[in-house]
Amino acid sequence: MTARSVALSLLLGMRPARMSAREITRTGELFGVAPSTMRAALSRMVAAGDLVTKDSMYLLGARHLERQALQEALVNPRRVPFDGRWDQVVVVVSGRDAGARGVLRTTLADHRYAELREGVWMRPANLTGHDLPRLDEVHRFAAVPEDPGALVAQLWDLDAWSVEAGLILGALRVPEQSQERFMAAAAAVRHLRTDPALPDELLPENWPADELRWAYDDYRAQFAELAMREEVRGKP
Repeated sequence: MTARSVALSLLLGMRPARMSAREITRTGELFGVAPSTMRAALSRMVAAGDLVTKDSMYLLGARHLERQALQEALVNPRRVPFDGRWDQVVVVVSGRDAGARGVLRTTLADHRYAELREGVWMRPANLTGHDLPRLDEVHRFAAVPEDPGALVAQLWDLDAWSVEAGLILGALRVPEQSQERFMAAAAAVRHLRTDPALPDELLPENWPADELRWAYDDYRAQFAELAMREEVRGKP
């Protein structure tokens, strides 16, 4: 783990996202980052706009504040009652360069759409609060599949997602703080961003997504408590 990744993970997980240099450096020591290395990294991050300083505290810069808000929305999707309708997105603009195609694919995947075939993306219409932005290169349709269960199986490998979630849960539940647990928390965020957030009636039994969210929230609360405890311990 680099000093930069530790500092950003600390602040991205804090509410509000503000910590003193002492808090960051002392917590970084728990993960093998020397105080001098962390102080140098903080200076570089301020110069790059990753962080800002105010009243002797470090805060996330504007770009990472947006990242934090997006991460919250992606990790905690808001579901609504499902009436059987699906959202279908069909790409209708051709001849775009690879960069534009990649941006569109990332946008659709971030909004939990899955690709049925090239240029055709779908998901159940059961999410709110994280609406797909207006995209000029697509048309959108409402659809009602004849066999939604078969369509889910074609679009998502739920068994593989569940197995990986179980592995991350096991690592997060280790009681002591460690580099491995820290990295498991980062893996939890990445994995939860790919949760299809399907309606309950389309999910297998014992779907682990909420359990993984609770475990990550517990870790984040423990991590914030640890940072505050290290700050108090470091005061004369």
